[in-house]
Amino acid sequence: MNTLHVELERFRVIPGKEEKAREWMEFLQTHLEEVKKTLPDEKMYVESIFEETIEGVLYLYWASYQGIRAEEVVFSDGFIDTKHLEYWNECIDRDYPESILKTNVVMIQDTILEKMK
Repeated sequence: MNTLHVELERFRVIPGKEEKAREWMEFLQTHLEEVKKTLPDEKMYVESIFEETIEGVLYLYWASYQGIRAEEVVFSDGFIDTKHLEYWNECIDRDYPESILKTNVVMIQDTILEKMK
């Protein structure tokens, strides 16, 4: 399955930026149709964002199923991607190391996987 990159990443939100981070998630949700239009250029088949609070600290998790050799969002000049990166730069704690969780097993029906090629 070397045509698919599956990843779960965890990022810490800068303390005091929790409401801004939730505003960011609301922005993505309220612009979902526009967001979905950006996914093909990134070869992003499925992307979900989760949140968790541990000991008063907010963490955001990105789960993604993406094609290989995709265009990175940082190279886009579209409104949605630009706004998304503005929120990212304001909310994500760059002093906290990015945490990429190890992928052990990916279970996808063959019919779905065929459509992703």
